[in-house]
Order: sequence, then C-alpha cells, then structure tokens
Amino acid sequence: MKTSELASFLAADCVQNEFHDKDIAGVYTSDLLSDAIANAPENGILVTIQAHKNTVAVGTLKDLAAIVICNNRSIPDDMKEAARLEGIALFVTADSQYLVSGKLYQRLGA
Repeated sequence: MKTSELASFLAADCVQNEFHDKDIAGVYTSDLLSDAIANAPENGILVTIQAHKNTVAVGTLKDLAAIVICNNRSIPDDMKEAARLEGIALFVTADSQYLVSGKLYQRLGA
C-alpha cells in the first residue's frame, strides 16, 4: 500500500497532502511519543491522538510516511506546516485508534 491510498482506504481526510508517496512498511499505534520513537517502523504509519507539532518531530526522526490522527481531533496549523515541511502525510479520521489499527492490520498484515 502507498501513502496516497490511505485516505480512501481509511475514509480519512488528508489534511496535509504535500508528502512523499512511499510504500508503507508497517504501522505503530501509540500516544506515548517516546514509545513511538523507540518502536515505530521507518516508512511506517503512526496512529495516534497526539495532534501537535511534536508528533511530526517523531515522524521526522522515524522517517514516517504518514501520521493518522484519530477521534476527529483538531489539527493545529503549526502541525500541518511542520508535516508539509517534512513531507509527511497527515490524516484525520473519526475512527478510534482501535478501528484504524484493525483496518491497517487486515490490509498490511503483521
């Protein structure tokens, strides 16, 4: 699956669409950013409710393809701008982390 396929697959809104279209290497779900730094896969997706600029910093450290913000959290402009500058796709969905993670697990496997 490519980054560009995520919006339609997850029925999510892409709120930052200036990104590098990468092959998704895996998924990590966490709200602890230090945990995501330790465990998120390179070229992966971070599924979280942490809607702030520091989440993008984690994405940069881990070379993430995308960040998916769940539960329709508001995305601040500085987070969108940071993601744009780093070329990381940013999505928002009404679904919970559980549902998003389950959908991605079914599609990408373990």
